Amino acid sequence: MANPFVHIELNSQDVGKARAFYAGLFGWELNDMDMGDAGKYTTIGVGEGGTGGGMMQHPMPGAPSVWVPYVLVDDLGAATEKAASLGGTVLRGVTPVANMGSFSIIQDPTGAVFGLWETATPPST
Repeated sequence: MANPFVHIELNSQDVGKARAFYAGLFGWELNDMDMGDAGKYTTIGVGEGGTGGGMMQHPMPGAPSVWVPYVLVDDLGAATEKAASLGGTVLRGVTPVANMGSFSIIQDPTGAVFGLWETATPPST
């Protein structure tokens, strides 16, 4: 399938409480990664049975906790511009994630929020 969902991320106002809930409910393997100035990111390992994801402190204090699905694209800049040209709102422009790729956050014309993801190209050896 072109442009599959590849990642899902929980932006939570209480990551500790969310970790306990989801680990208890589903038995997910949760591991913390230090993201430097960006804080801590908790990866969600679900084995081979589904799409992985992560949890992080919501970047907007006071906003409700929300799950954000990410869709894989080949050209993040072009896809972000196309979303805007079709009536979407770019909530966060193209943002690199060190050694992994880049993302943007879009709100569709109906108010639904999702992310676009472009995987980093490994350096040639």
